[in-house]
Amino acid sequence: TLLAPLHFVAMASTSSSFSSRASRAPGASRSSVGRGRIGTRCASSTSSSSSRGVQSKDVNSSAAASELAFMSVDGTNNLPANQMANNAPAAATWTDRFGDAPRKGCDVLVQALEREGVNTLFAYPGGASMEIHQALTRSDSIRNILCRHEQGEVFAAEGYAKTTGNVGVCIATSGPGATNLVTGLADAMLDSVPMVAITGQVPRRMIGTDAFQETPIVEISRPITKHNYLVMHVEDIPRIIREAFFLASSGRPGPVLVDIPKDIQQTMTVPTWDVPLQLRGYFRRQPAPPTRADAESILDAIEQAKAPVMYVGGGCVDCGAEVTKFAKALGIPVVQTLMGLGSYPLTDEELSLGMLGMHGTVYANYAVDQADLLLAFGVRFDDRVTGKLEAFANRATIVHVDVDPAEISKNKYAHVPVCAEVGQTLRLMNQMLDSNFKHLKREAAEADGRGYGDWREDVAEKKKEFPMQYPEPKEEEIYPQWAIEQVWEATNGNAVVSTGVGQHQMFAAQYYKFNAPRKWLTSGGLGSMGFGLPAALGAQAALQDMGLADSVPVIDFDGDGSFVMNCQELATVCVEKLPVKMVILNNQHLGMVVQWEDRFYEKNRAHTYLGKSEGAWHDTANPDDIYPDMVMMAKSFGVPARRVFKRSEMREAIDEMLAHDGPFLLDVMVPHIAHVLPMIPGGGSYKDSITDGDGNTRFE
Repeated sequence: TLLAPLHFVAMASTSSSFSSRASRAPGASRSSVGRGRIGTRCASSTSSSSSRGVQSKDVNSSAAASELAFMSVDGTNNLPANQMANNAPAAATWTDRFGDAPRKGCDVLVQALEREGVNTLFAYPGGASMEIHQALTRSDSIRNILCRHEQGEVFAAEGYAKTTGNVGVCIATSGPGATNLVTGLADAMLDSVPMVAITGQVPRRMIGTDAFQETPIVEISRPITKHNYLVMHVEDIPRIIREAFFLASSGRPGPVLVDIPKDIQQTMTVPTWDVPLQLRGYFRRQPAPPTRADAESILDAIEQAKAPVMYVGGGCVDCGAEVTKFAKALGIPVVQTLMGLGSYPLTDEELSLGMLGMHGTVYANYAVDQADLLLAFGVRFDDRVTGKLEAFANRATIVHVDVDPAEISKNKYAHVPVCAEVGQTLRLMNQMLDSNFKHLKREAAEADGRGYGDWREDVAEKKKEFPMQYPEPKEEEIYPQWAIEQVWEATNGNAVVSTGVGQHQMFAAQYYKFNAPRKWLTSGGLGSMGFGLPAALGAQAALQDMGLADSVPVIDFDGDGSFVMNCQELATVCVEKLPVKMVILNNQHLGMVVQWEDRFYEKNRAHTYLGKSEGAWHDTANPDDIYPDMVMMAKSFGVPARRVFKRSEMREAIDEMLAHDGPFLLDVMVPHIAHVLPMIPGGGSYKDSITDGDGNTRFE
């Protein structure tokens, strides 16, 4: 999505309040930009000049955003030429179908969305939003995908945004419709997803009277949105929508909520489109572009290091080419967070160490533990990555580059803090390396006895000692790790992959080798079960808008527990003809909780079995005891489906699924005793890594 040319003028801030992160660093002050403090150790964030604007992304160019979205990490642009040609700024070519005539506020809203370049949105109608839906029927450029639940639509908007890098849009009615968006808003906040959520509200005169389907969604959502608005004047709609899109996509992205009373939607007006934004305080708090001094401080640390590691997170998904160029130029091993997967090619056997953290590879966690320099790019030192904080990278000098000043030294002290956009910082350093800065490039460094050859060999030995592996199956038994590998091979690693939350999510992160960013959609920070199918349908809609639907499949790896939470979206993929492929790794249990029960609760099952009480399929081997019947469920929604029990059937079933011209569900029966390994228990460190055992093992 793109914005019309912005007028950066000095005006008073809007009356609506920005949220603040609940967990700010000690001593951090509340900031009006909603992401904590302006870091005292941020090398590039000392000036308060509003002329700096927002440095993280050129939101005036959807061509730039779309080019980022499906650019492979070697810099190759995978977008077809006609798609690039269609990415001209929408407002510049937009025509007002009403001319100078008055129109309803709801029409102004829809036209404002058109001017932002919105092609697809996800909206479910209700009493307080039906005026908006009527207006949508008068638009010839916006497609609404009718999800069957508001949580489905907000996750679909996330999937759309994560796939494209553009702002995802969802619309719900007041009351329960609005509150059904809350989980998705929190999810987008924690995973830094650009989103604009629009809610209908009761008429202004009824606000605060406990009217039918009235909820104070602005107050409810304030802690879990980057910003929110209650529109009280119809003439404010054009400005507020422009501000919402700008806020959602600039700096550290996040969700913005716009609440519009029904009488505002019905009010007649002639809109003024080119209204200046009222975000002076926000502009002033954006970090400056990185300076040469910033880059030199990082490169100087690299020059002194003997065992450096790049720690790459979700802040790098728009600069994969720069990440790859930097790592290869210096020969530095790379570890990636769950949210950063694909920012560096996972198939690079020399430098890629895969995912780090609780379920990361042993060798990735070893490298961080032994490193003398940790290059943290676009990360937040999440507890699932660090484990025992004081033991994490405790030998290393830490360089931390992030666009959000609140993250710098929040959890782990940064010896070299750079508060700037990661892509710009890497681009500057790559330019300096190309100019032979201190002869740091790998070839020059190794030619005169410098470089990191010994360090890479050390890590490679650990990789040989602790390879990623899983138990040999019994006869035809299907292990979930193997099933994911089979799908990876069948798709040539080219799919956009979504997941629910649980064991299947971690298995997908470990065994589907992503070679490009924005092909991995998962709920990381919040861990929202039910995310997989709605996110997948949002991704499928995005690929259709980008002209890539015929060449890039969308796979939802899901667990039976997670899938059921939003299984109603089977209706959406059928009716909307969205060819999402669903692979259910069905173990009849809440697998991740079962794993913890096995390890730490003496295998006592506390409501983690999801099947029928009369007979468990894993005990009886009777297909009639599988519950619920995913195949029958899918077929009842008009979606073809198939169940697989044996390894020998798996590849043929995958080929059938991929060849089908439409949505397809593959129900893969897997053992409930499988454990996600490696594993570092919560609060543990690298030394506490668990590398063997499953549900059949007796744990003392």
